[in-house]
Amino acid sequence: MIKFTVYGTPVAQGRPRATTVNGNVRMYDPAKSRDFKKYVRLVASEHRPPSLLDGPLAMKVNIYKPSLKSFSKKKTMAAEKGELRPVTKPDVDNYVKGIKDALKSVIWKDDSQVVDLHISKWYSETPRIEVSIKEIQEG
Repeated sequence: MIKFTVYGTPVAQGRPRATTVNGNVRMYDPAKSRDFKKYVRLVASEHRPPSLLDGPLAMKVNIYKPSLKSFSKKKTMAAEKGELRPVTKPDVDNYVKGIKDALKSVIWKDDSQVVDLHISKWYSETPRIEVSIKEIQEG
């Protein structure tokens, strides 16, 4: 099993942007998404397996967003205990898109190998993303 934590405020995958260069349309990631992917890739590279994983994988992602400044002390305590969960945008799947993209060619060959995915969104005074990846034995 591979486990690692990406500290800092989680960034969801932004919508692709488009520009025209010499009459050709070129798509690109927004800078914030691109920089976050680089950071995730860097953290994950410290936990890379000897060879890229190439079978089916299970992935668990816990996203810890910063508690809101408008929270009272009571709400902040409830959020830390997991009694109050973020139901605001961005959606959990938008966070995972960027993470899966970042792990391609670092942990696995292709993100289509993830066949079992569990995502949770929480509040915390220590914003971070905790990732665990496990190979699924076939047969």
